[in-house]
Amino acid sequence: MHGGWNRGWLAALAALLLASLAPALAAEPALRLTAGGTTRSFSAADLLARPDAASITLPRDASYGRPMTYRAVPLRALLAGLAPGDADTVEARATDGFVSQLPLALVEGPAEAWIAVEDPAHPWPKLPGKPVSAGPFYLVWRAPARGPVAAEQWPYALAELTAVDSPAHRWPAIAVAASLAPDDPARRGQALFATNCLPCHRLAGAGEGTVGPDLLRPMPATAYFTEAGLRALLRDPASVRTWPAQQMPRFDRAALSDQDIGAVIAYLRHLAARTR
Repeated sequence: MHGGWNRGWLAALAALLLASLAPALAAEPALRLTAGGTTRSFSAADLLARPDAASITLPRDASYGRPMTYRAVPLRALLAGLAPGDADTVEARATDGFVSQLPLALVEGPAEAWIAVEDPAHPWPKLPGKPVSAGPFYLVWRAPARGPVAAEQWPYALAELTAVDSPAHRWPAIAVAASLAPDDPARRGQALFATNCLPCHRLAGAGEGTVGPDLLRPMPATAYFTEAGLRALLRDPASVRTWPAQQMPRFDRAALSDQDIGAVIAYLRHLAARTR
């Protein structure tokens, strides 16, 4: 009896110790990079220890809306260690279902894409109106005006970066008809939608975002929204409908002009007419 009690007591003590160590033993967040069939994972410690890690200050961070300073590594250098093959886009997947499609030319261009890394010992502040920070990994731009870079191209809570084909090549059904005139607004609407809307919404199942509803299936958005309603939704979603889990941002005129919104609506109408 005594030996059994002793073993039981030791087992209980071991369980208690394991429970207390569980947070420390939990898997450390890692950023996955995939290109050309090769995948590499980087922890925060891995990235912060890199010789090309640097402190960068952004005059106005798109997600925080104010100046921010980060310890970061250049994304171009991370991608240089992998072979992207014929891919022309970097797909940035976040833990909340947001999936941004970033042209490789933009990532490698003068706008300077960096991966900001949150140091667990010095966490970043919470995002405005959210209970979390932008960490542990956040794609930021040192000179966004040189892109230009849209607000939706600053994905935070990053989990994975993958070299892929452009959206129109991956999902031909969302490309406008080849017969469309070069200056047709729907053509520009396609590019605007890919940048600003595709990160959250799908089109008849095409796309990777899971934050918002599909805008073509089961019924096209242009069938249940008037043009005035769609314009109001893009300008200020809360003015049209609200719910506790609402995440859709406002698109002010600096992000999307009235003409831009008209082009997006023209694109949605074009796809809706083609899928009837």
